[in-house]
Amino acid sequence: MNKVYATAEEAVADVTDGVTAMFGGFGLSGNPENLIKALHEKGVKDLTVISNNCGTDNFGLGFLLKDRLIKKVIASYVGENKIFERQMLSGEVEVELNPQGTLAERIRAGGAGIEGFYTPTGVGTVIAEGKEVREINGKLCVLETGLRSDYAFVKAWKGDKAGNLIYRMTSRNFNPMMATAGKITIAEVEILVETGELDPDQIHTPGIFVQRIIQGKDYQKPIEQRTLRTREKV
Repeated sequence: MNKVYATAEEAVADVTDGVTAMFGGFGLSGNPENLIKALHEKGVKDLTVISNNCGTDNFGLGFLLKDRLIKKVIASYVGENKIFERQMLSGEVEVELNPQGTLAERIRAGGAGIEGFYTPTGVGTVIAEGKEVREINGKLCVLETGLRSDYAFVKAWKGDKAGNLIYRMTSRNFNPMMATAGKITIAEVEILVETGELDPDQIHTPGIFVQRIIQGKDYQKPIEQRTLRTREKV
């Protein structure tokens, strides 16, 4: 089975309006930049997006929000995206906010075939409204359900033609768990090598979870919040 696609456009060619899609990334680190751009150019709309956040006004998923291609976002925070903030407050986009750890576990559970789990996080807050709450080991816990998606778009540092992936530093955030939770997982990598060239002990996502892979290009790797300090004079 050939998993390698020549371009991001070819890899997303069958993505249609109304699908549910996961996008890896934490802030602006580890975003599948090429795949997001291809989806934006394709113009797929009415997307339900599962992502830790929605990028910024001018980067990542912000492009899809700006053109109103997203109808619902399941995320943990709004972040630096003013467009996301405005659309959420105006009701233009439906938003389901989750505690960050809960979101991560919901995705991990979905990929592991676990339909639900109980957590004390969110008990007594709006997070628990409409959900089952029960006492476990003396603690009140709320029932959260696992998350899955039609597509999972992930970004890795290095991958091989069998779909095995290695993430680097902060890019190893939501990407590995999302790769397991998509019916179709499409990965873009900075470096694509032949099958067998990766050290098996270094692989984070086995190729069995990845259906398509592309060689990414033109990565910007912007810094979301640049923090500097004055050097002390010696």
